[in-house]
Amino acid sequence: MRVNIFGMGYVGCVTAACLARAGHEIVGVDVSKEKVDMINAGASPVVEPGLTELLAEVVGARRLRATTSPRDAVASSALSLICVGTPGRVNGQLDLRAIERVGRAIGEALTARSEIHTVVLRSTVLPGVTEKVLVPAILSGAGPDYRPRLRVAVNPEFMREGSSLRDFATPPLTLVGCDDPETAGLLRSLYAGVDAPFVHAGVKTAEMAKYVANAFHALKVSFANEIGDLCAALGADAQEVIRIFLMDRKLNVSEAYLRPGFAFGGSCLPKDLRALLYAARTADVSPLVLSAILPSNEAQIHRGIDAVLETRKRRVGVVGLSFKPGTDDLRESPMVPLVEALIGKGCDVRILDPNVSFARLVGANRRYIVEEIPHIASLMCEDIQRFLDHAEVLVIGSASREATLVLAAIGPDHIVVDLTRGAVRPLSTPGLEAQSDGGHAPRVT
Repeated sequence: MRVNIFGMGYVGCVTAACLARAGHEIVGVDVSKEKVDMINAGASPVVEPGLTELLAEVVGARRLRATTSPRDAVASSALSLICVGTPGRVNGQLDLRAIERVGRAIGEALTARSEIHTVVLRSTVLPGVTEKVLVPAILSGAGPDYRPRLRVAVNPEFMREGSSLRDFATPPLTLVGCDDPETAGLLRSLYAGVDAPFVHAGVKTAEMAKYVANAFHALKVSFANEIGDLCAALGADAQEVIRIFLMDRKLNVSEAYLRPGFAFGGSCLPKDLRALLYAARTADVSPLVLSAILPSNEAQIHRGIDAVLETRKRRVGVVGLSFKPGTDDLRESPMVPLVEALIGKGCDVRILDPNVSFARLVGANRRYIVEEIPHIASLMCEDIQRFLDHAEVLVIGSASREATLVLAAIGPDHIVVDLTRGAVRPLSTPGLEAQSDGGHAPRVT
């Protein structure tokens, strides 16, 4: 393909060199004549292992050249990649002026063309920037009549400085966010030589995914450093502790627990976090990341309470009281303070959770209900239809079989507050068919 790449910084140079190596004809564009001259001479304007040699190779093979003229670049291609910087201001806000400037320049260059042109944003931006900043900038240069011929996509990079050539060739995935399959197909062809799964997502999803990845990387570094501080203070070998921790690929280094949902609870996580934080205080260590976990968990409970109260309905049905499905364990279940808060606000609550049916409970859980939450025991409901008849608002607290049955039987007037964030899918069940009122669906928050 003939591709032009705007921004000959770190990402732009590596992308240009690697695509040229794959056989594409690349034109690099930058406002800096110094960078342009270096690239045309086969030299790298950034320090990266192997990049200078690769640039010399592809420039010598006439598969890569650079220019300061957007019009020159756009004139001979159908695809533009934007790799300009998006630096952060002091308050964290992104500086998007380079994207606006390049978008406008591309648009102005397109006024002389009648063909479809695809613009791909490879810079790191927050959800909404492509739609609210880039597209208007392009059309401000090209004119609104060009919109039907404009294709736009987001293509975040997953490269690390120091290993970017290897990361470009074998990234964890190739992510493309766009609204139409034709654009996705074009980019699939562009990256045909890249050894990675091709993922086609929505534009905002692709924009957000890069931030999620980087935030998690930062969290891992901070977590590991705080664990190192605690190990040193408590006399444990930090490297050995982490080595053992990393051996668990089932729970620790895995997909486990990385699903958006509701707050955690149970007999282990809250208790052990408190014990670790107590040990840190006694050792005069301040683990800020670890200290933020329990308050963050509490905030999720308050978020759920607020979501129910905002419906301004009084009759509430809660599906799931234990801290996770498939257990009767109520110890530090986040659903208990949620129910207590709703009762305190005057809501008429009923609870559906067969595993916590009072008649079946024995031992510690029975004592907990009798001594700590006897007012909740009287709210338990065992019949789904009676439960549904009572509730105006249905709170889905866990991805259980009962939640699936309830969602299959809800009526058009029910409001669903799904604390699992979509983890439960309704199924049609004999005798509990979903009601219909000619197209009106229950409201989900």
